[in-house]
This record gives sequence, structure tokens and C-alpha cells, in this order.
Amino acid sequence: MNMQARIRTETTAHIAVADVRLLADPGGVLVHETERLLVVADLHFEKGSAFASRRQLLPPYDTAATLARLTRLIMRHDPKTVIALGDSFHDVRAGERISSADREALKALMQRRQWIWIAGNHDPALPQDIGGEMLETLRVGALTFRHEPQAGAALGEIAGHLHPAARVTSPSGSVRRRCFVGDGTRCVMPAFGAYAGGLNIRDRAFAPLFGDAAPTAHVLGQSRVYAVGWSACGHD
Repeated sequence: MNMQARIRTETTAHIAVADVRLLADPGGVLVHETERLLVVADLHFEKGSAFASRRQLLPPYDTAATLARLTRLIMRHDPKTVIALGDSFHDVRAGERISSADREALKALMQRRQWIWIAGNHDPALPQDIGGEMLETLRVGALTFRHEPQAGAALGEIAGHLHPAARVTSPSGSVRRRCFVGDGTRCVMPAFGAYAGGLNIRDRAFAPLFGDAAPTAHVLGQSRVYAVGWSACGHD
């Protein structure tokens, strides 16, 4: 199979999970169009300030940058409900460090829509006065939303936590980008946060999810999503 056959350019990409067709936006969110539902994973608000508290200095603007990107996507899709799949706040004290401007921007974004926070390993509880509802998991029809993907078969699961990224190799070189990864039964979403980073989907952490199956990486481009076959995804 040649490289062109293994990589499909999709200006409007859709990912099927348990026969539910979801829009994969190149900004890194999933949209359930019939339910008017937008899903985002691993925002990691206030990661920069957490590092600064340990004298690992990073520019302290990651929360504002992440909120600005999320705002553009919410304005684009106008969801009725937003589901944030855990690790939305980098640690349990993130709510104390978030600036008043960023807190107000988040509250403005949450107005007039249902906002569901899924509990993550970084944020098992919500910061005070943030708003929204926190759940461990959420079912919507055939889909189950949770933070950490479960080992073994999990039909309809949409999760985050692993921060998937793909290195796409070709005769002309390689590029490493965040991606959605799925096999039609489940999908692991890319981390959205500005400082969240990514784990190569060839890492052994993904093996318990897909077994011998060859999942597809839906790689985020600037304005498109690229569906990349497993054989075109390399190790770091």
C-alpha cells in the first residue's frame, strides 16, 4: 500500500465510535452534531503556574491561550452541552492560582449551556465557584465518556488521559502531531491544553486498548484532519 492510500486528507473529518458519527475538528475537539455536544480532553488549566511554583519557569499564559482556542471552537459549533474529559485543571490548587480574568472568561463561556466536568486523576474535585457539574462517567446513547480509558474491550468509550500523538513517516521525512486514535469501537482524544504535550500512539500504554487491532490516527493539521493508517505511524 502506498503512502497516499494510507493518508486521507479530510477537510471535514468524521470518526465513527460504536456506529455513532462524530465530527473531528482539527482544533482537537469532537462534536456530536445531532446532540449538539462538544467534547474536549485534558485542558490542564494552570499547568504553567504549577511548574513555576517548583521553579520550572514557563510563560504563565497557558490558561488564557487554552481558553482562547476553546472559545473559538465553541463559537464555531455552538454546542448545547460541553463535556470536559478530566484533567481540566492541572492540580487540586489550580483554582486558587487561576487569574480573575481567566476565571471570568471561563464563566462567560459556560453561560447558557450545560457544562459537564469529568473527574480526572489531576482534578478529582472541582475548584470552588467554577460552576458546572462533575461526574465520574457519562453515558449518552451508545457512548460512554470517561477520563482514563479502560483496558480491554470498551464499546462506545471516548476518553482522554493518554494525550495521543502520532509520528507520520514518509519518504520525504516525518512530522509529529497530536491526534485522535480509534478503531471504530472507542476513541482516545488528544490533549487540548497548551502545555499538555503528547504520547506516541506506538507507546505500550496504548496496547491494552487496541490489542492486535490496527487503529487509525486522525492527525490534527492546521485546517484539516488527516486519517493515517497504523503502518504509516512510526516510533519516536
